[in-house]
Amino acid sequence: MIRVRFGMKLSVLAVSALIVGAGAASADTLRQALIKAYNNSGLLEQNRAVLRAADEDVAQAAATLRPVFNWSAGVTHNFSNTDSTSQSLALSAEMTIYDGGSNKFAIEATKETVLATRQSLISVEQNVLLDAVQAYMDVRRETETVALRQNNLRVIQEELRAAQDRFDVGEVTKTDVALAEARLASSLAQLEAAKGATQQAKARYKQAVGVNANGLSTPPSLPKLPASAEAAQSVAIRNHPAMRQIQHTIKAADLNIARAKTASGPTATIGGSYGIARTNSSKATEPGSISFNIRGPIYTGGNIPSVIRKAQAQKEAQVAKLHVSKRQIEQATATSYALLDMARASRKATEEQIRASQVAFDGTKEEAKLGARTTLDVLNAEQDLLNAKASLITALVEEQVAAYRLLAQMGQLTVDHLNLPVQKYDPDAYYNHVKDAPAASDQGKALDRVLKALGQK
Repeated sequence: MIRVRFGMKLSVLAVSALIVGAGAASADTLRQALIKAYNNSGLLEQNRAVLRAADEDVAQAAATLRPVFNWSAGVTHNFSNTDSTSQSLALSAEMTIYDGGSNKFAIEATKETVLATRQSLISVEQNVLLDAVQAYMDVRRETETVALRQNNLRVIQEELRAAQDRFDVGEVTKTDVALAEARLASSLAQLEAAKGATQQAKARYKQAVGVNANGLSTPPSLPKLPASAEAAQSVAIRNHPAMRQIQHTIKAADLNIARAKTASGPTATIGGSYGIARTNSSKATEPGSISFNIRGPIYTGGNIPSVIRKAQAQKEAQVAKLHVSKRQIEQATATSYALLDMARASRKATEEQIRASQVAFDGTKEEAKLGARTTLDVLNAEQDLLNAKASLITALVEEQVAAYRLLAQMGQLTVDHLNLPVQKYDPDAYYNHVKDAPAASDQGKALDRVLKALGQK
């Protein structure tokens, strides 16, 4: 008969290593999971397209400073006593040469909006990576719980056999056997529940990472973090993408106020036209003209002051949002740091609980052999040990997740900070090509082909 006693006398350190190391061979690491999550994220692709749309706003603003050329052509037939038909072809051009700086303010405001959108993309990147960490650790936890439940089932089966043997020789009653049978049935139910939870965790993993979780290795050591909550908050206020995004939005609001104020000033344009016109009864003529126009508002029904006030109110809203976001980030960072401390303390306490529960179980098992303990005592001691091991699995997972959540609160859960070997999306590549509003864009056409292929896929 195989004795469970040998397997139950592992030290706390050995138990911890067994829990976190199961299935490490030929398995994906957390780092690999993060790489796959970054490469496979449709959410990142969506927000990169949003950023490219913001880049095009800069191009459209830049285009307003350039001359606009138009053409027109027409044929007119007049029905009268003498029918006549006329044809015309004309080219025209117009360019704003002075608008009080309105268009330049518009360009600068859209540039700030682009920078804000880039920070929004970083926020999405952090969420994608944090979801991958959570999904990875959930699969690890549920997989290890299944292994623990399977081991517990073997232990209870051994206890049931032992209780049956003692009943056969008259050492215990039928009640002891029934207690072991009941505990076995409960263990089977818990094992099936753990298997179901594992399948759910694997489904979440595929959603977050983009591939199946066929085996996950032991997580690495925790990332380097500040020594205090205050230090973490200081980093968060400087680096969190939400803070930087609002700062750029405030700058854009300032520029929009300045732009709104230019609406009360004059605007000067120059234009020109050249055309060909003829009728069936006259020779073709070639009219042309050059014009210079200046105009400005006298009375707009209160529209311009309203636009200015609206722009000022929008800035005030963003400034207030900055203060609110700062407090929220400070609170979230402090909470994340506290959760990390709690997870560390829980893990250490659980390790001590396992050590004590192991001693209690071994002692109770030996005493039961001498008749000093009942089968129920042994089963309860074994259940205490099982609960402690399950708690350790959860504590290790919570410690890892809390560490990476704190990293995200500090704005450092990015592929750059983690130094992940990925083909990083370069927001400057598209922006630098379109910011000056090129008439034709080979790179833009190439990007369109890539986006079309992704959409077909």
